[in-house]
Amino acid sequence: MLMSLSQWLMQAYPEHLGFLRVFQYITFRAVLAAMTSLLIGLAFGPWVIRKLTEMKIGQPIREYGVQAHLGKKGTPTMGGVLVLIGIGVSTLLWFDWSNRFVWVVMLVTFGFGAIGWVDDYRKVVNKDPEGMRSREKFFWQSLIGLIAALYLAFSVSETNALRTLQLFFDWVASGFSNTLPPKADLMVPFFKTVSYPLGVFGFIFLSWFVIVGCSNAVNFTDGLDGLAIMPVVMVGSALGVFAYVVGNVNFSRYLLFPYIPGAGELLIFCAAMAGAGLAFLWFNTSPAQVFMGDVGALSLGGALGTIAVITRQEIVLGIMGGIFVAEALSVMIQVGWFKYTKKKYGEGRRIFLMAPLHHHFEKKGWAETQVVVRFWIITMLLCLVGLASLKLR
Repeated sequence: MLMSLSQWLMQAYPEHLGFLRVFQYITFRAVLAAMTSLLIGLAFGPWVIRKLTEMKIGQPIREYGVQAHLGKKGTPTMGGVLVLIGIGVSTLLWFDWSNRFVWVVMLVTFGFGAIGWVDDYRKVVNKDPEGMRSREKFFWQSLIGLIAALYLAFSVSETNALRTLQLFFDWVASGFSNTLPPKADLMVPFFKTVSYPLGVFGFIFLSWFVIVGCSNAVNFTDGLDGLAIMPVVMVGSALGVFAYVVGNVNFSRYLLFPYIPGAGELLIFCAAMAGAGLAFLWFNTSPAQVFMGDVGALSLGGALGTIAVITRQEIVLGIMGGIFVAEALSVMIQVGWFKYTKKKYGEGRRIFLMAPLHHHFEKKGWAETQVVVRFWIITMLLCLVGLASLKLR
């Protein structure tokens, strides 16, 4: 919005307001987006926490969980609303409203946030720690993920909305031919020219899997004070660098990445997410004054997955978000092994002391802050590995 306003003012008063050209630079607007969301979060955080407390929106704690967490019962949850407010306001202020990719990420983010809101609401109102049932949650996540994946299958390959629509009509007219331009291929990091054509249906399936899978993986990770939000900030910031590279014709050509016009504007969203995340961490650090809840975890995970799809960095997301992957796998392995052994031996057995993975380390005697900070350090290292793939190719 402010970018459009600056353009109008420069045209109206070119001799006096030429300095407003600085608003055309993505990097400058990204810095301001991060500052804006950070200040919004810090300013409105106490008010949001106070309102959640007055509404008695407290976190229910599973009785069979880690006993040390029982003292957290009643801590305000649904604090992810604060993150979404910061992201929404800051992004709308600083990004180019004509950019289709940012709108897609915003719709996925707030769509998943709505699912999380319903889930958290049921936990609080119905006093049900399980919240929305997994099948219902998965259905709505899949619906949003598939719609986004279908659009991105054609949008990533074209330069504007009109050409995207034309590509879609050509696909229908061809009898649903399973081909897409090379820039929609699956890129393999650390190799200059290795990529795999996915085709339309392969692209849609992979995109759906990444968006929905990342959303749930972040949700699994959100179990300790500050554990999920800082990796989201780090991974999101790193993806912002990739977005800037693939959206710049010179950098993308030099680093042998596909040039995706408009993708660079995602840096604004990533910066806003980083600022809002750091503001939330101010209140979420141990001992937490507020919890993120599913409204924050599902939406932020969906945002990371969608950005990775647009920038064609699905594998790099898996590397940088290794903590998210490990947390999700620990749950899948634990549940799968428990069901298998119960069917075979009549008694369910466990591989981990408790899942998700962070609870396993708590059961082994690690303090909560030890788990959190060590997972942060691992994420930082993995993000550096992912960023290294920009040049090591």
